[in-house]
Amino acid sequence: MILVRLWERKREREQLVAGARHGETDDTAHVPTSIILDCDPGHDDAIAILLALASPELELVGLTTTHGNQTLEKTTKNALKVLELAGRADIPVARGSQLPLIRELTVADHVHGESGLDGPALPEPAAQVVGEDAVSFLAERLGPGVVLVPTGPLTNVARLLAEHPDVGLGRIVLMGGAIGLGNITPAAEFNIWADPEAAAAVFASGIDITMVGLDVTHEAIVRPERVARLRALGGIGQVVAELIDFYSGYHRKTYGWDGPPVHDALAVAAVVRPELLETAHRHVAIETESELCRGRTVVDLYPRTPVEPNAHVATGVDSEAFLDLLEERIASLG
Repeated sequence: MILVRLWERKREREQLVAGARHGETDDTAHVPTSIILDCDPGHDDAIAILLALASPELELVGLTTTHGNQTLEKTTKNALKVLELAGRADIPVARGSQLPLIRELTVADHVHGESGLDGPALPEPAAQVVGEDAVSFLAERLGPGVVLVPTGPLTNVARLLAEHPDVGLGRIVLMGGAIGLGNITPAAEFNIWADPEAAAAVFASGIDITMVGLDVTHEAIVRPERVARLRALGGIGQVVAELIDFYSGYHRKTYGWDGPPVHDALAVAAVVRPELLETAHRHVAIETESELCRGRTVVDLYPRTPVEPNAHVATGVDSEAFLDLLEERIASLG
């Protein structure tokens, strides 16, 4: 059955891409949604990039990188490596922020290892980053219909809003935050905690934001049977299996799970298939004053304040449908 689904998905991808190239606008051909990933690869970022590349509904027009899971130097190199792996070194990569706006740099090497992508041996990238800074890159390429998908700390996005207040940024689908959960502290998710001032600026911007947080990503665990199927594919499937093998170590030790969530890939999937998520339009505030609760996303889930909503907060996920989508799309890369 899965082979049939993969064949159908391959045909669908070919038809959608062909239709977009020929400018078709009928019901059988749809122009893909353009996205830019602002990322800090990272195992789950790497899988998110591959999912975006494998999805005919999307056109990945560029990557911007930031500090986060590792230093900017390493996350940028990792982004280039993943594109090289997928045969898409043509996609431009722009280097972004080395440091949070005002905080000291903290990286998640306890999760992602010394390289940020420990596990598989990835090819050294032949491509180089573009000459412009990530903020200028985003300012030039964002516009109507382009979705920004941040999967790391929001430093680049906050700088963009400060330096280019008239930027045509219509929609953000981000991985970060939680309703009452934490994974770097008891109170906070890592991406928001790493630069809470940047997150506060983004959530206060008035932009259409969808927040994909730990509440839903922790519901979609990549378990051994799926990893085995990916490994059996060879090629990119084998690499993804090796990424998950390493990434599983932290989650097994910390949570006792038999596999990891792939947080960032769910944010990409939410652009591909919004129906995967249940969301609530709520106000989200970012705690920046308390060290105990630094970076907490205070979600007014059962509205207790008169403050207007500023984000569509993910509250539920069809985890099996998401994981099926991820498995099929990775398989389609060959």
